[in-house]
Amino acid sequence: MSTQLPLQFEFRANQTFNDFFAGSNLEIINHLQNSIKGEGEQQIFLWGDQGLGKSHLLQAACHQAQSIKRSSFYLDLTNPTLADSSILKGLDTLDIVCLDNIDCIAGNNEWEIAVFNFFNRHRDSERTLIVSASCLPNELAIQLPDLKTRLNWGLTLKLQPLANQDRITALIFKANQMGFEISPQVGLFLLTHYDRDLSALWRLLAQLDQASLAAKRKLTIPFLKTILDDAP
Repeated sequence: MSTQLPLQFEFRANQTFNDFFAGSNLEIINHLQNSIKGEGEQQIFLWGDQGLGKSHLLQAACHQAQSIKRSSFYLDLTNPTLADSSILKGLDTLDIVCLDNIDCIAGNNEWEIAVFNFFNRHRDSERTLIVSASCLPNELAIQLPDLKTRLNWGLTLKLQPLANQDRITALIFKANQMGFEISPQVGLFLLTHYDRDLSALWRLLAQLDQASLAAKRKLTIPFLKTILDDAP
């Protein structure tokens, strides 16, 4: 009898490696891509502050896996109580599994045991595991010692924040990906007057794009001030 796998979560179409502005994180992308092809580390632990793109990269890993006909699954553990830990059963048969925000299961005995058991089955099958968290694996508040030990195996990579100039370049890059243009001056204005968290800036870009299309105007700084002043 074949193992029943949980329903595949839909990957976000715009979260591929091509949609990610690497900045000083190009080496991390290379490690991820090599592992997905089966030519790199069997286990990667990706960590860094919120808003740097960890979730994007895990989604991108699954996109690439699918593009080369390797099976994959992405699971966000931000609120593990919303899903039954039995969702992990059967995932050990997949080539690539990405567990996002592993730090969120810390102290949840059911989930810690479930991830530990999954980890052993998946690794024994020589499959690739990519995990993300906001801190180093040895700083996790995981209560199960054997799980904490296993999360320290493999390659640990820290996602670096973008320098100010790189953030402006990233805004221009993201806008181009979305099909419109912003100037370096507009990019600097956004960084100076708005949330510097990249995920928040990406959401703002989508709103600005809609406002620009509706008004049939380019995103100049005077127009931008009008939009932001009118925002709730």
